[in-house]
Amino acid sequence: MSFNFDLVIQSFPLLLLGAGITIKITALSVGLGMIIGMFVGIARISHVTPLRMLAAVYIDFLRGTPLLVQIFLIYFALPLMLDQRVDPFVAAITACGINSGAYVAEIFRAGIQAIDKGQMEAGRSLGMTWVQTMRYVIVPQAFKNIVPPLGNEFIALLKDSSLVSVIGFEELTRRGQLIIARTYGSLEIWLSVAVIYLVMTLAISRLVAYMEKRLKTS
Repeated sequence: MSFNFDLVIQSFPLLLLGAGITIKITALSVGLGMIIGMFVGIARISHVTPLRMLAAVYIDFLRGTPLLVQIFLIYFALPLMLDQRVDPFVAAITACGINSGAYVAEIFRAGIQAIDKGQMEAGRSLGMTWVQTMRYVIVPQAFKNIVPPLGNEFIALLKDSSLVSVIGFEELTRRGQLIIARTYGSLEIWLSVAVIYLVMTLAISRLVAYMEKRLKTS
């Protein structure tokens, strides 16, 4: 069995388009996840018991169930409740973003708790409220600590985004499946898809390492 390099060259533009969509899904999902995760992470360490319990339930449910099941819930089950079709792109972003939010929440929680407790006491002694101290003192310092794990979350979600192919969304993995269905070139296409994922993850890893270095020296 010979390796068909012509098929790889011909399919590469389509695979790159799929890679662009994969990056778009990942970036939007992590952005949504950071917004959710920041608030849930702060709620997780809040002194308000109902908030803390709700945050714990959210994190445990999202981290304790497969992302694939969450995608099915949003794309197939939610429309039955709303009696309205959900766009695959919206379903992909929502499912991945909500899932990412649970992991980002724990990242934020760990980053905040790593800050010396004296920082909170200092802020409160200056007349700041708890919320103001978190906003102006604690969170900016915690951000330096959470950059590496946030980078890891981005990479993990980049790879997990391939799961949205099951709802017919044409990201990188789905594009590969469609090309294989037409050409039967499984080896060439899947190897090409794997290499593109590898290049993307390595590029993100280098970017995160650069950001971490800059933050340490700033």
